[in-house]
Amino acid sequence: MVMNGENPGNGDRSDSAAGDGSPPVGLRERKKRLTYQAVSDAAITMFLERGFDKVSVAEVAAAADISKPTLFRYFPAKEDLVLHRFADHEDEAARVVTDRAPDETPLDALRRHFLDGLDRRDPVTGLCDAPHVLAFLRLLYGTPSLVARLHAYQGRSEAALARALGGRVPDRLAAGQIIAVQRILALENWRRIDAGESADRVYVGAVQATEEAFVQLRTGLEPPSQPRA
Repeated sequence: MVMNGENPGNGDRSDSAAGDGSPPVGLRERKKRLTYQAVSDAAITMFLERGFDKVSVAEVAAAADISKPTLFRYFPAKEDLVLHRFADHEDEAARVVTDRAPDETPLDALRRHFLDGLDRRDPVTGLCDAPHVLAFLRLLYGTPSLVARLHAYQGRSEAALARALGGRVPDRLAAGQIIAVQRILALENWRRIDAGESADRVYVGAVQATEEAFVQLRTGLEPPSQPRA
């Protein structure tokens, strides 16, 4: 499973002619990316079949036809075999801010991007009921060591966003809140779908929750005053 919702094995975009203005990717880098993908695919297949904790790194290396030391050169920790799929998203929020239109605020750009993700049923938003995505997310959220490792990835997302916002203490505070909001929104969407609702059924509520969350980010953490009972 790849985090953009494509089927496994179809997510490589390392052709030398990228067509997006980026420089051509060298043969060595292409081979490296393909190896990353192949080893991660093999590992995730085994983890889904037997459980993360019941598959050893040695078994993954054997299935991928590489040595254990070679595997660790690509993936420093066993958890990275799974969370490699999140690597392309680490600086996503920062890129949204950096690439926004001149007349768009950082918060408006991030709100727009998250809403677009909901509309596309992007797995990163949690609003995706494709079977292979659900299986991957059940593996992720059902394995404590993977959840713990995920926090490190989100920490790097937060740091990248803080730099894009300016790098000052207020920017770091804002980045921490924004990344936390996106994480909570995505987790809530996934929990509803995991409980049996379809992505289409969850969509309206997910959009409303997103709008309310970004209003709260914009206006501050103090909730509207409520009359006491």
